Amino acid sequence: MPHDDPDPARLGDLLHAVFRRLRRRWAEQLAPFGLTPHQFRALDALAGHAGAHRDDRAGTCRHGDGPGALRVKDLADALRIAPRSATEVVDLLEGKGLVERVPDPSDRRATLVALTARGAELRGTVREDRRRESEEYFARLDPADRIELERLLRLLAADPPATN
Repeated sequence: MPHDDPDPARLGDLLHAVFRRLRRRWAEQLAPFGLTPHQFRALDALAGHAGAHRDDRAGTCRHGDGPGALRVKDLADALRIAPRSATEVVDLLEGKGLVERVPDPSDRRATLVALTARGAELRGTVREDRRRESEEYFARLDPADRIELERLLRLLAADPPATN
């Protein structure tokens, strides 16, 4: 099949192969820190980066900068996992001293999950390490190819238009 009309199934296979490789590298990168991808994503969400993989309507990736506290249900929504799974992640992170449960000032019956200073520091270290690893991985692409890859991935990651 000519390269100017690639097989969509082959494109899917290639995307899947790249995803598997990145996921494996990411898990290997987190292992020395004693974290899983879900645990790190929880730290990131609590640090105000719950929207790190969501774009606004203009296609701009939104990143918060301030630490935040979330209810477990909101953390589960941010991570796109079940609340029960989020509770397990929080329990593990709390056991490592990376997060703490604090009273919700707006509802005495509710509890929030917040980063500890240790959790915020570890998150920063891991993010910097991930940036370096990503630079190394994508170094084989020239800057124009990186820009085009990001454009295409954003297009594919966006919600498809509604069909009537």
